Amino acid sequence: MSKYLLDKFLYTVDRDPELVERYRADPQGLVRWWEAERANTVLNCHTAEASTWLRFTPAERAALIAHDHVALFQLGAHPFLTLTLFIAMFERDNTEPLEYQKAYAARLAHFDLPYPDIAT
Repeated sequence: MSKYLLDKFLYTVDRDPELVERYRADPQGLVRWWEAERANTVLNCHTAEASTWLRFTPAERAALIAHDHVALFQLGAHPFLTLTLFIAMFERDNTEPLEYQKAYAARLAHFDLPYPDIAT
């Protein structure tokens, strides 16, 4: 499991409106593409430097494809990164102010302290 890779995915997708829309429309395709093309690039590095070993676990891949922020939290993804990306993808589907954020929080309400470790 790589909490770093989960957080890197959430961070990089959230910062690109085209990737946000691709993730919303075709999560499986975007996750596969991102893992093949971006997972092993150095974050915020504009050179050709890259690694070769980073891969999502089956559980991580499934949670990303399902847009399952509860499973991502259990796997150690940072909840603020998940929240900001999912707001960009799903807030437009709601009519009430903060409706998506309240639903997001309600789905995480069953967690007690200590929360899953979100350190990378």
